[in-house]
Amino acid sequence: MLNQISVIIPVYNGEKTVKETIQSVLNQTFTNIELILINDGSNDSTLEIIESIQDDRLKVFSYQNAGLAASRNRGLFHCTGNFISFIDADDLWTSDKLESQLKALQEHPKAAVAYSWTNYIDTEGKFLKSGTHITVTGDVYKQLVLRNLLENGSNPLVRSEALKEVGGFDETLPAAEDWDMWLRLAALYEFVAVPKAQILYRVSPNSMSTKLKIQEAASLKVIERAFSNQKAESLSHLKRYSIAYLYKYLTFKALESPSKLKKSWISAIFLWNYIKHDPSALRQSRLILIAIFKIIFPFV
Repeated sequence: MLNQISVIIPVYNGEKTVKETIQSVLNQTFTNIELILINDGSNDSTLEIIESIQDDRLKVFSYQNAGLAASRNRGLFHCTGNFISFIDADDLWTSDKLESQLKALQEHPKAAVAYSWTNYIDTEGKFLKSGTHITVTGDVYKQLVLRNLLENGSNPLVRSEALKEVGGFDETLPAAEDWDMWLRLAALYEFVAVPKAQILYRVSPNSMSTKLKIQEAASLKVIERAFSNQKAESLSHLKRYSIAYLYKYLTFKALESPSKLKKSWISAIFLWNYIKHDPSALRQSRLILIAIFKIIFPFV
C-alpha cells in the first residue's frame, strides 16, 4: 500500500536544527507519511542525531555532497507516496500543514499544487516577521512569474504525477531552483492556496537567501526561462517588473546583512537596478528613502 504523502528533507551539516525539523514532520496531524531524509555528505553530527530518532516512517539515505537540488532529486527517486512535499533541514511546519494542504487538493481535483503562507523565524526559532501571505488559486502563472509567491522550497504539497511530468529540480541552478520548479508546475497545472501561516522559514547568516550575488544570477536565469515559456506569450510586458521585484527583494536582503560596509555598496547596485527596471518605484518615496538612508549610514 502506498504511503499517501512522502516528505523529503535534504540536509548538509544540519546538527543544530535537523532534529526539530524532523519532529515537526513526524508530529503532523496527518500521519500516513514516509519521511525521506537525504544526508548530503554531512561531516558534523547530523547523521548521529538522525539515527537516534526511532520512527518507522523515517528512512535515511546518505550520499556524497551534491547540493540542494540534487538532494531533492535523490529524495524523489526513493518516494512511494502519491503526494510529495519538501522541507529544508532548518525550517519548521505547523502540525496541521500536511492535513490542510491534502484537504485543499482533494477539494480541488484540477489543482496539482497546494501551498500555504510563510512566517519567518530566527536561529532560536523566535518569530521575526510575517511573509507576504498571498492567496491565489487556479492559474497562478501570471502572479508566480512576477515573484515566488510560495516564498521558499519548504512550502507546497504536490501530486507525484505532476512532478514526474515536469521532471526534477534543475541541478545547474545554485539558487532559485524551487521557484523554477513551481513555475514549471504552474505552466501545466492549477494551484490551490491554504490561507494559513504553516511554514516557519528560518533566517540565518548562512542561509542560501543571504548569498545574494548567487541568488541574483540564478533568479535572472529563472526569469529568462519563465518568459520564454509558451505560457508567457501574452505576459512579456511583465518581464521588467519581474526583474524589478527581484532587485527590490535583493536590495532589502542586502540591507539586512550583518556585514555593514559590504551591504552598502551591493545594496546601492541592487537599488539602482530596481529603479532602472521600474522607474515608478520612485513614487514609493518612503521605501526608497529608507533604503538610501540605510545605504548611506550603514552603521545606524
